[in-house]
Amino acid sequence: MMIREPAVSGQFYPASPEELKSMIRGMIDEKAVKEDVIGYYAPHAGYIYSGPVVGATVSRVNFKETCVILGPSHTGAGVPFSILTDGAWRTPLGDVQVDKELAKAILANSTHLKEDRAAHLQEHSIEVQLPFIQYFKPDIKFVPIVLSHTNAAIYRSIGIAIAKAIKDTGKEVVIVASGDMNHYESQKVTHTKDRQAIESILKLEPVELLQRVHDFNISMCGYGTAACLIYAAKEFGPVKTELVKYQTSGDITQDFTAVVGYAGIIFKGVKESAPVRLARETVEGFISRGEVPHPKTIPVEMKGKAGVFVSLHKHDELRGCIGTIEPTEPNIAQEVIRNAVAASTGDPRFNQVTAAELPELEYSVDILTEPEEIKSEKNLDPKKYGAIVESGWRRGLLLPDLEGVDTVARQLEICRMKAGIGPKEPVKLYRFEVKRYK
Repeated sequence: MMIREPAVSGQFYPASPEELKSMIRGMIDEKAVKEDVIGYYAPHAGYIYSGPVVGATVSRVNFKETCVILGPSHTGAGVPFSILTDGAWRTPLGDVQVDKELAKAILANSTHLKEDRAAHLQEHSIEVQLPFIQYFKPDIKFVPIVLSHTNAAIYRSIGIAIAKAIKDTGKEVVIVASGDMNHYESQKVTHTKDRQAIESILKLEPVELLQRVHDFNISMCGYGTAACLIYAAKEFGPVKTELVKYQTSGDITQDFTAVVGYAGIIFKGVKESAPVRLARETVEGFISRGEVPHPKTIPVEMKGKAGVFVSLHKHDELRGCIGTIEPTEPNIAQEVIRNAVAASTGDPRFNQVTAAELPELEYSVDILTEPEEIKSEKNLDPKKYGAIVESGWRRGLLLPDLEGVDTVARQLEICRMKAGIGPKEPVKLYRFEVKRYK
């Protein structure tokens, strides 16, 4: 079995196991609540500089049976996108075995990754993550992947390959993106530049991240690993990000003339309600494969009959919304499926959703009560009730509690516009309530 010996032990971190444990102990928060995470972004400088950020970040992580560590290439050795599928990495805290099963699954899924040892031998960006992880889970396995600078399409392909392998193997995995932020500029400039990059990471916008790195000349070495993590994380459904800690080397040395920025960011999965999960699975299946789900069991909240609206948003902008005022299907689940397909392909205001957009979509599902006719608009409240205006065969509907719709007058104005009903034409008024799932 190949043992990869430490390359920066005694330089970036202590070579003595006792000193290393003591140093890590002083940088972590033993009282922090552990959370299930998809992954995290953390720096890889010498521990005296970046250790407090890594420590604060990993203190929040509930480590699983294995992890994938993505490190940027600093040496230029080996192939551009390198993975190891066997062996072990030695640190002062012991040997960490490579997860052969997961590594081989990732390699089989990727058209870009190649088995290569040269890229890993002297690369520190993965190595320095291991002792912090070992401190919390000594028996963990891992998969090392070194990434060179490239474009968003390749990072996306590798990220998806990682996510697919995790799903296929059924393993519980934490994905670690190793990377420092802006390098060797003043504290003020570094703060400004890092804010741009961190904002893109927190928004889960890898293309924007790469564009900002270019446009603002941000010398962060971890933009590729961050992008890859974002793409992988989105394959598991909705994601919430959190900046755990940020500081610079200047905060340690008190020399603010030429600093390096360090950020710790965690990526957590968001629990979906059953209606939203069904809407998402429907859109993803139909757009990707032309298939729709056929649920074997129907959750209680979707067994009845009701009108349903499915709304899609992308970057906080509406991307499609189609619904039924009254039920047209045997149950709410089928109503969700029908309207999810329609919202992604049949909203006349938008082009059909593409497969490339799927990771960027957010979903909401509104289940309507039966509309009731009202005598006066005084019986409306745009935050509580949706409204329907009707004149002959023309009907216009607006859901309740929408941003920018704060008055009954505005609500009815939009309803009339949607139905093509003039402002002076007499109408029947109806109201309804919704249960909104996000």
